[in-house]
Amino acid sequence: MLTIAPSLLSGDFGCLAQNARDLTEAGADWIHFDVMDGRFVPNLTFGPQVVRALRDDTDRYFDCHLMVERPDFYIRQFAEAGANNLTIHYEATHAAHRVLGRIREAGMHAGLALCPATPVHAIEELLPELDLLLIMSVDPGFGGQEFIPRSLGRLRQAREIIDASGQHIRLEVDGGINHDTVREVVAAGAAVLVAGSAIFRHPDGLAAGIAALRSAG
Repeated sequence: MLTIAPSLLSGDFGCLAQNARDLTEAGADWIHFDVMDGRFVPNLTFGPQVVRALRDDTDRYFDCHLMVERPDFYIRQFAEAGANNLTIHYEATHAAHRVLGRIREAGMHAGLALCPATPVHAIEELLPELDLLLIMSVDPGFGGQEFIPRSLGRLRQAREIIDASGQHIRLEVDGGINHDTVREVVAAGAAVLVAGSAIFRHPDGLAAGIAALRSAG
């Protein structure tokens, strides 16, 4: 089944708790947290304190995407804050195997994200450690970017690798997901859609934005 994970990066930072409640009521499956440290990517957003603050406002699955240097520093903090999934970047550590194992040991699902320039086959030795693979379809760091068309081929390649492994690994895509791109990314194998502007800026509201993506996929 298709999973819709609205990104709070496109929400109102002054009303994130209300955003979380509104997304729940609107039918979001997950809530996606884009965590940026201003070093791995040129932007600064929020950390585990925000995850903790919102945990009592919704029962949705908290999908936390760490765009940070040294992601191993934050595992325990996000686990204690109530994160359900913690995704790290392949490019952010030389010890992905160890970090992914520590995420699972902390009681969370373990995800791995690939920037657009990173070869998809880099995941092959890490498949046993993964619950989720995130293919970035824009360069990470800012919302509202245009979808990179060659991401479709990368999604297809990732889908083939996952299926051949026989493991249950969710394939997620993030960046430029909207009514114009959703059908193609789902056809390419994506099962989890992260979307910001397409949901928060939909002229008919959050529920309509979520429903439009779900029906188009």
